[in-house]
Amino acid sequence: MAATRALSAAWPLSSRLTEAGRLEVGGCDAVGLAEEFGTPVYLLDEDDLRARARAVRAALEACTADGEVLFASKALPVTAVYRLMAEEGLSIDVASGGELHMALAAGVDPARIYLHGNAKDDSELRTAVAAGVGCVVIDNADDLRRLEALAPAAPVRVLLRINPDVAGDTHAAMSTGQGDAKFGVALDDAPALLARLRASDAVVLDGLHVHIGSQLLDLAPFGRAATALAPLGDFGTYDLGGGLGVAYLDGDEPPSLEEWVDAVVGAVHDHLGPDKRILLEPGRALTANAGVTLYRVVTVKPGAPPWVAVDGGMSDNLRPMLYGARYQAEIADRFGGGTPCRLVGKHCESGDVLIEAADLADPRPGEVIALPATGAYGHALANNYNGVPRPPVVLCRDGDARVVVRRETYDDLLRRDVSL
Repeated sequence: MAATRALSAAWPLSSRLTEAGRLEVGGCDAVGLAEEFGTPVYLLDEDDLRARARAVRAALEACTADGEVLFASKALPVTAVYRLMAEEGLSIDVASGGELHMALAAGVDPARIYLHGNAKDDSELRTAVAAGVGCVVIDNADDLRRLEALAPAAPVRVLLRINPDVAGDTHAAMSTGQGDAKFGVALDDAPALLARLRASDAVVLDGLHVHIGSQLLDLAPFGRAATALAPLGDFGTYDLGGGLGVAYLDGDEPPSLEEWVDAVVGAVHDHLGPDKRILLEPGRALTANAGVTLYRVVTVKPGAPPWVAVDGGMSDNLRPMLYGARYQAEIADRFGGGTPCRLVGKHCESGDVLIEAADLADPRPGEVIALPATGAYGHALANNYNGVPRPPVVLCRDGDARVVVRRETYDDLLRRDVSL
């Protein structure tokens, strides 16, 4: 994806440093945004989100005449982002009743929604059928049993998720296609369930689905996944999932969206045949690098190296604590290193460390810290540990910034309480 940029691929496409050395995102001054909206705050570059959505659509259209891009919304479940992705022509992949509710609230055409999940309950399936979702991805025999019990007025289009026993080269917590993963139907069990799906009056079987992992930087496993599906028969539709990795640090060089699309489409054509309908489910690859989280330094404590504590942490970015995700940071108006330090959060956990080996330019209390590549699974995994309200989400474009998810308040923490 061609773009002019002043910063590395870890940062949003439109981000740059001004002549004064201040970070801008979407034409907005980062320090000014911190003053206006407070910290922590999630910034999203709207043009970046749109550019990546357009790029993956164009890449798929260039490779095949029959394809569909689904935004894997678990990466960034924000109503405004659902609406934006739909405006750019993407369908929506939801993994729960809550994500389905947000997609419908955003005005997404139900026929363009795909419902996923390894434990879809009666309520979620009932809501999906009533809304008229375009497709339900069957993960297990219980999904079929529940759909049949609902006795839908018209058969529901479905894909069957297969566990291909193919592991992606990624962290164990993000690998979803190995034999012992909780997702999908084992290859040996698939023929029996396929026969049940074909015989059922409640569903129409469109094809097969696989997903092998997330933050994948090696594209070869997609070919192995396609190879694993071939013995199950000939189908009209194949969904090889998402999982393309992104840049988190300066110098990271993940495959491009175009390279990923080419590899997946090639895998389908080579191992499953031409003239197939091909579905793709990018999530992280569309949103991660569009996001920047701003914090404010609260304390700087001597140590070897020093501890630099900010006003957020594991309540707004759980990824470093869950699976050792790596990030970089800069002082928003003074890029550059010089002070090795540990960038830590404010929570009562020793593991609340955002960056174990940060390098900042003489950080001081009150200064604004910027972490790039936080557009995926930051807001999505945000929580209220230690009673900390979740940050707002601010969409930036052409020098204008607007809140699309407001900051929680202390009163919000009490809102679900029931008086005895």
